[in-house]
Amino acid sequence: MSRAILTLNAGSSSVKFALFVADKSVAPLFKGQVDGIGADARLKVKRPDGSTAEERDLDEARIRDPSDALTAILGMIDDLAPDAHVAGVGHRIVHGGVDFDGPVVLDEDTIDALARLSPFAPLHQPHNLAGIRAAQRAFPDTPQIGCFDTAFHRSHPWVNDTFALPRELYDQGVRRFGFHGLSYEYVCEKMSEIAPFHRDGGVVVCHLGNGSSMCAIRGGHSVGSTMGFSALDGLPMGTRCGQLDPGVLLYLMNQVPMSPEEIENMLYRESGLKGLSGLSHDMRVLLASDSHHAKQAIDYFVFRIRREIGAMAAVLGGIDGLVFTGGIGENADTIRERICDDMDWLGIELDEDRNRKNAQVSSTDRSRVRVFVIPTNEELMIAKHASSLLEREGR
Repeated sequence: MSRAILTLNAGSSSVKFALFVADKSVAPLFKGQVDGIGADARLKVKRPDGSTAEERDLDEARIRDPSDALTAILGMIDDLAPDAHVAGVGHRIVHGGVDFDGPVVLDEDTIDALARLSPFAPLHQPHNLAGIRAAQRAFPDTPQIGCFDTAFHRSHPWVNDTFALPRELYDQGVRRFGFHGLSYEYVCEKMSEIAPFHRDGGVVVCHLGNGSSMCAIRGGHSVGSTMGFSALDGLPMGTRCGQLDPGVLLYLMNQVPMSPEEIENMLYRESGLKGLSGLSHDMRVLLASDSHHAKQAIDYFVFRIRREIGAMAAVLGGIDGLVFTGGIGENADTIRERICDDMDWLGIELDEDRNRKNAQVSSTDRSRVRVFVIPTNEELMIAKHASSLLEREGR
């Protein structure tokens, strides 16, 4: 039997998973997801070369929550990897708060502490924890390892972490945390392989997808990020608003008026590209649309990214590399082109042909700042963290 690590990323209507062999090194066996939990559930599994290993509809009456989805995933593992022994289950957990700055083996006290952070990430944290509970039931004797999106940013300088609020609030945990850390960590690891000079210098990474953020990284360490106290801050996202004057919230509460629950729902689920366009949260739909509002939503998305590139460059004192990752960053060449247009003042010059092909290096040979397109792999980072932690603890 080969030693394997299963990774899970549980959401409200989907569970993403991957299986890695972890004997001498960590290598992928396959990855996939169950979509449409509670409605039209469907299982999709792909091999490392991108080919489809399995794809089928699931009995929606039986796939009502992450626990049901995990049951289907386990049956698939037995079929596709009968010689694999799951030695650990690694979980993506969005919020680790102040206390969790690295991977941990999850126990009841840890899970309780993470549950108290749910108000900071209501779209993600409760579903992450539900995935952990489901995995505990499926693997009662197997270590569950939590890996945190906030951990990478714990190296932030104080001036980036704090708000200009009464000091006692900072001590209570009201501070900037930053998110998408597992993605940024993977990008740094990949940069060490393909461009070590740039990785050791100043790099701005744009993680652009349904959730979007940017990070200023120097020498592999986060020194600034666009997301803050919650996963709402910074760039506009699929359904989230991004940066917002807090006076707007006071107005909504006192003058409209809206309840806290109504405001939360609007900010997390009805804003961003979806709210601005009135059409969709999906960038592919917006790019294909002739709608004036869809065009304006894209314009705002691009404008905010360009503005934050300037801010991140100031944090770093200049940049050596610009990296695009995430679903939009990796695939939407039109968005990358618009972001980099007329950025020669910063030393950025995009090569049209390379960019159109999603080339790993998409800048021109004479561009002072090298532009990279690097597909992220959060699952691999989770598997590596889980394997390393188990080895250190002699499991």
